[in-house]
Parts: sequence; structure tokens; C-alpha cells
Amino acid sequence: MPRFRLESAGIASLCLLLAVLHTWPLATAPGTLSRNDNGDAQLNEWALAWVAHQLPRAPLRLFDANIFYPERDTLAYSEPLIVPALMGAPLSWAGFSPVLVFNIVLLLGFALTAWAGYAVALEWTRDRVAALVAGSAFAFNTHTLTRLAHVQGIHAWGLPLTLLAADRLVVHARWRDAVWLAIWMAAMAYTSGYLVVFGAILVGVVVLARVPEWLPRALPVITRFAFATILAALMIVPVYLPYRRLEKTMGMKRSLESVAEFSATPLGYLASGSRVHFETWSKAFARNPVDFFFPGVVVIVLTLLAIYWTVRAGGLTRRRTVTLVALALAGFVLSLGVQTPIYAWLYYAFPPMQGLRAAARFGNLFLLALACLAGIGVASLRSRLSPRRGVIVAVVLLVLVNLEALRAPLYYTKFTGVPAIYSLLAHEPGPVVLVEVPFWPASAVFQNGEYLVNATAHWRPLMNGYSGYLPPSYRDNAQTFWFFPRPHAIEAMRRAGVTHVMIHPEHFAPNIDEMWQAVAANPSLERIAVTPGGPALYRLK
Repeated sequence: MPRFRLESAGIASLCLLLAVLHTWPLATAPGTLSRNDNGDAQLNEWALAWVAHQLPRAPLRLFDANIFYPERDTLAYSEPLIVPALMGAPLSWAGFSPVLVFNIVLLLGFALTAWAGYAVALEWTRDRVAALVAGSAFAFNTHTLTRLAHVQGIHAWGLPLTLLAADRLVVHARWRDAVWLAIWMAAMAYTSGYLVVFGAILVGVVVLARVPEWLPRALPVITRFAFATILAALMIVPVYLPYRRLEKTMGMKRSLESVAEFSATPLGYLASGSRVHFETWSKAFARNPVDFFFPGVVVIVLTLLAIYWTVRAGGLTRRRTVTLVALALAGFVLSLGVQTPIYAWLYYAFPPMQGLRAAARFGNLFLLALACLAGIGVASLRSRLSPRRGVIVAVVLLVLVNLEALRAPLYYTKFTGVPAIYSLLAHEPGPVVLVEVPFWPASAVFQNGEYLVNATAHWRPLMNGYSGYLPPSYRDNAQTFWFFPRPHAIEAMRRAGVTHVMIHPEHFAPNIDEMWQAVAANPSLERIAVTPGGPALYRLK
């Protein structure tokens, strides 16, 4: 047992070290380095902080977040991120900045995903180095390393663990494996709607690909899978209901037309953001930010070797290889979105698909399958070499897989903290409803990202917002609020219930002086505080 714990700690440490390497230099200054040039990163920083803030205070109103006032269920406008938020909650409660919390959670997501990929390959190959190759290939690939703003995309550890639980159910039909399958599905649902849909498709592929294996034991296998489905559904209900309410009240679902815009292309599977490939040959295929899925030359070679050797060998490993090939094909085809009729069929047959916009992300299933196949390939190769040569070759392959995916050092912007003026709102007496200006139109709503990060200093209701969905009320408000400080815009704010206005003068250039003159001339605006060269807080009388 002590040796097992030591080995486990070593593997976990290595996964974390690889996460530090692939995100370098993030670990050198996690409190100040950020991706806040991206509105999605700012949205996720706010969401992690909101969950940590609200859960201990009013858990039943978790989804009634403080953005897009007075709308309800606004956390459900995007991913819930509850599980990653709980991982970072101790840091939030200790008073650390939302940027530091986001960065630590990001690193943990990479490390956990690598560890989860390792766990699957270890059980299937009994080869630790081969398992590390699989974990590395899945966690640190060109898709995840171009999505640093999306913490939910990095916390993909539920997918390999779901694959492991589903495989165990097919092989052993144990109740405990059904329980674990339900737990991993629920964990993904409390992290990301995309992940739980990917997980459902993954389980479906495993069940269908392994029919000849479980059919002679159909009753116990089907019973356990049914139990896992029911248990997972019951656990998911609390996080499902807000999304269901929004679908009914606001028609919040994605059309097939919107899916087409965020789909992968066959050429995207030749696109890589790694330094080795991008500057040498792959740049020509890098046309769409959502379309980077080249798994790497080493992973492809190992995958082909795994298929060749295991199909000839037969047995359980062969059946798992067939399953992984089927999963890779499913991920590839679905990532193409409406370019094939299969996506539309599933869209209507499986309603959760209607909440997804970026079909390209189904490529995660393709990358997971190839990562596991690469692990099997390493193990098969080692079995054909002497123990000493096998270790050397496997370690070299591990290094090559990581070097081939490497994008570091990465670009980050400097986060200097939330302006101190925002803390005044936390102590303002009476009700507070804040509007920040400029109040960006729908076409530039991502500019509200900085307002969300700043809101973590006070948690007062905010008329502004940014998320994966934009309510009609925001569009209506933007038509008038945009014209601040004109009298009709201020009057519209008053009618909407606004009590305080935060002005960002730098965004009014080159008409800053005219803006300040209009503000000073309006008796409805009472100055509370001004930050030299920064935001100014006013009370709306």
C-alpha cells in the first residue's frame, strides 16, 4: 500500500508538472497572468466566483446570478461550472482574485484530465508509461491548448472516467460500476452541458460496439446500465431544471443553422496550433479557431500500430480497440455538424443536442479515442521489445507526444486587479442596481466581460452581462442605454430600476470631455467617487 500511494502521488505530480509545462509561464504568476483579452475567460472567472459566493449563502438561488438584471436563471445562460468552482472555492473564500482562482482551476483541470486518461489506459494495458502517453495525448492536445479561456473544455476528465466505467459494466456488470458511471455523468452535467452530451454519446457507442460481448449476459448488463441512467438523471435534475425553464420561457436552444457556423471541417483534422506543426506545415489548415484537431504524428502512428496488432491478437483488447475506433468515427462525424445528416437525426432524436452550438467540440471524442489507442500501441510495442529497450522506447514516445503538442510559452495579458472603487458598492446602503457604461450593443456584448470580473468585488445586481445567450431585455436596454449620458438614456435607466452608474471614460474617447460635461450638467447624477484615469461611480437620483 505505501508503494502504491507513492506511485500514485508520483503520477499525480507528473500530470501537474505537465500542466505547468504546457501552460508556461502561467505558473510563474497565476495571480497576474490572464487571458482576459478574451471575454469567455472573464465570463468563466465570474462564474467560478459566483458559484463559490452563492452556494454557502443561498444554494436554492444559485442560478439567479447577478448579471442581466432583472432576468432569472442567468447562470444557466452558459455552462454551470459548479464542479470546477467547488475545486477553487477555498481560494475564493480566502479572498484570492478571480483570475488566480481561474488559473489554479485551469491547471487542476489539465492535470486531472491527464490523470483520468492515464487511469483508463493503465487498467487496459497494465503499463504505466503507456498510460502516461494516453493521458498526455488526451489532456494536452491542440484542441485543449487552444481553449485556455474555456475552463469547462479543460475539465474533460469525466469523459475517460465515463469510458472506464462503461467498459467495466460491459465486462463485469457490477452495481458499483453503474454507480460510478452515474457519478461521472452527473459530474460532467454540473460542469458543462457539452460534456454530459458527449458522455451520453460515448456510452451509447460502447454499448452498441460491444453488443456481441454483452448479449449473452443481456439481463444483468442492461439492468446495470438502466440503473446508472436513472441514477444519473435523478442527480442531474437540479442542474437541468434552470435550463429547461429557459428553454420554455425564452426558447433557449440552438438552431441547426447556428450549429453550422461552429462545426469542424475535415481539413481541421490537419490543423494544429503546436509550435512544431503550425510553423512548418499546418498553418495552411488553421482557418477557424474552433477547428484544431490534428492529434499528432506520434499518436497517429501508435494508433495504427494498436489497431494492427490488437485486431490480429483478438480477445478483450481487440474488442476495446474496435470500441475506440467506433468512438473516434462518431466524434469525427458529429464534429462536422450538419455537413452530414447524422447530426440532424440526433438533434431531433436526442433533445439535449439542441442546447449545443459548437458541434466541433465533438472532436473531443475523436481525440480521447486516439489517445487511448496510442496507449495501447505503446503497450503493444513494449511487449515486443526487451524490458530495457521497452522502457527506453516508451519514455522517448512520452516525451515526443508532449513535445509535439507543445505551444508554450503562451501569451497572457496582465491582470492588475479589480479597481478599488467597486468595493464601495458592497457597502452601499439600501438596494443597489448597477449599470456600467458604455452599455455595449449586442454586437459587442463580449466587452462586458470586464464588468463581470469587477462585479466579483460587490455581487450587486448588474444590468450588464455576457454569456452564451443574450436575453431580449438586454437588447432592448442597449437601444437606449448606449446613448448615455443623454437625458433619454438616463431616464430609461431610471425606469429600468437602475440606482448606480459606473462610468468608464476611456471607452468614450475621443469625446471624453463632452461626456463629462453632460454628466456634470445632469442633476440626476450624484458623484460618489472617481478613480484618477479610471472608472467613476455615480448615484442615480
